[in-house]
Amino acid sequence: MHRAIISDETPNLFLLHYQLPKLTVENVLLIPHFAFTLSFLEKRKPLSANARRAGWVGCNFLLDQIPEDARIPVIQDGHPVSSTKVRRAYEKLRPLEELNIQKRGWTLDVLNIVKSLNKTEFELKEVYEHEDLLAKLHPDNAHIQPKIRQQLQELRDMKLVKFLGDGHYRLL
Repeated sequence: MHRAIISDETPNLFLLHYQLPKLTVENVLLIPHFAFTLSFLEKRKPLSANARRAGWVGCNFLLDQIPEDARIPVIQDGHPVSSTKVRRAYEKLRPLEELNIQKRGWTLDVLNIVKSLNKTEFELKEVYEHEDLLAKLHPDNAHIQPKIRQQLQELRDMKLVKFLGDGHYRLL
């Protein structure tokens, strides 16, 4: 998966949640192929020496690290979501596909931080408070605050946030 993300060859992912014993579909989520970044992966321990594929290393998807906007409902609470809504949500994220994978990772990580604030309007300093997390996710970057500002501009250009002036933003 690491190689697929780096080479921008990830597939769309559909997640299915169903009810047993009724076997009814409760939820289906679409995660577009361009919404995957390395920060959404968690490396697993290699398989034991006794395993058929000894030494193979898999990964877990950290679904809670994928921004809510990138988790597009197709079926919600047992009811299909209108195709218009699904297409609109997909198209809203489509500009991410144009970014190279390194920039896309930063953009999604900053979006995830903005969403974690649980506020419609937020300040730049509130995003700066998560500088340590971003430094951990992107250890090769020594200029975290300028990168945060750059990614907020990207999110503005994608019409996911609006710049209100003087370090204030609004989620759209």
